[in-house]
Amino acid sequence: MSVLELSELLRNGALALVALVGLYLAWKRVFAANRQAEASTRQAELARRDFVAELFNRAVGQLSDDRLEVRLGAVYTLRQIAEDFPDLAEPVYRLLATYIRQNSKDYGDLSPPPDIDEIMKMVQRWLELKN
Repeated sequence: MSVLELSELLRNGALALVALVGLYLAWKRVFAANRQAEASTRQAELARRDFVAELFNRAVGQLSDDRLEVRLGAVYTLRQIAEDFPDLAEPVYRLLATYIRQNSKDYGDLSPPPDIDEIMKMVQRWLELKN
């Protein structure tokens, strides 16, 4: 083997070694970026669930408001929570069913207020879908 061939072999070996080190470093960087992205996704999901919990609590409190529009807003908020978070649907509908039971009144020939009517429709649809 000549000096030129040996020099070329060493150069190619060094290039291959540098390429392997580069690949390793790139893999480490991608791995770290992936872990950071997963952590950010988890943090965003936790923040969203905290926001939903706050919405839920606020809506529950608004169910007893004197103004119809506030009560209807609370009902629609709870419905949206149930649609967006299937794992919270059952607690939402159970809460609304309990609300109707606790606030049941005899309306005689009159129809119930729009908020109670909307809750009854929502709970009825949920029960039909559940069965």
